[in-house]
Amino acid sequence: MFYSLQILRHEEFEEGCKATCNGPYDGKWSKTMIGFGPEDDHFVAELTYNYGVGEYQLGNDFLGLTLQSSQAVSNAKRLGWPLTEVGEALYLTQAPGGYPFYLLDKEQPPNDPVQKVCLGVSDLQRSTHYWTTLLGMKVVEKNEDKKTVLMGFGDTQCKLELHDICGTVDHGTAFGRIAFSCPREQLPDLEALMKKENQKILTPLVSLDTPGKATVEVVILADPDCHEICFVGDEAFRQLSMVDPKGNELLDKAMAEDKSDEWFAKHNRQKAAA
Repeated sequence: MFYSLQILRHEEFEEGCKATCNGPYDGKWSKTMIGFGPEDDHFVAELTYNYGVGEYQLGNDFLGLTLQSSQAVSNAKRLGWPLTEVGEALYLTQAPGGYPFYLLDKEQPPNDPVQKVCLGVSDLQRSTHYWTTLLGMKVVEKNEDKKTVLMGFGDTQCKLELHDICGTVDHGTAFGRIAFSCPREQLPDLEALMKKENQKILTPLVSLDTPGKATVEVVILADPDCHEICFVGDEAFRQLSMVDPKGNELLDKAMAEDKSDEWFAKHNRQKAAA
């Protein structure tokens, strides 16, 4: 794609994840991590592929990813990719599958070009309290006209923007989540805090295996609008998330070997629409 994101690692799994990393779907699945640099100091997107699912219904939960890169804008125009100008030097486009991306036509910053992730919420005050008071994020900017709050854990990290959609948040069927790493020793305390505050815990502290790689421990929460939030122990995650120089090769191999479309066509069937 024109974003110039790198394939950092690719992994295949024979059965559904016990922490529903691939959504509530059984069977074979894969994940591909992409970003502008290593997961240790860049925002990274996890692309999940369920072999038996042909399409997903999108909701109004994920409202977009904003990238600052004049090169990405130039690439998109050169390739004829649809762009809609929605602000000063700001363009809206869609990735395959319909996910919105905002491209800021400015020189790419020296650290991470991913500026923010925007999530829809039904009650901005309630959600801001959850993410700041309970999870420890700091508010960077409030915009009452746009009904948004921008926040983050660090000055140089990608920011989270909450946007009040003045209605119910619909998560569709794609089941995305946002993830953060933290010292492993903080995970039990985080789980205990959420229990004390009567907040939703989707997956209590659990170990997750990746074939041939490090086992990580996670706690998965849900905010007031049921946005899934995964906290993973940093020490093991640093081992798991190391850039795999064979990532491109493994992804190409998996795509070449994926005969699921042919199988469904041969049996005159269609992949499930989630």
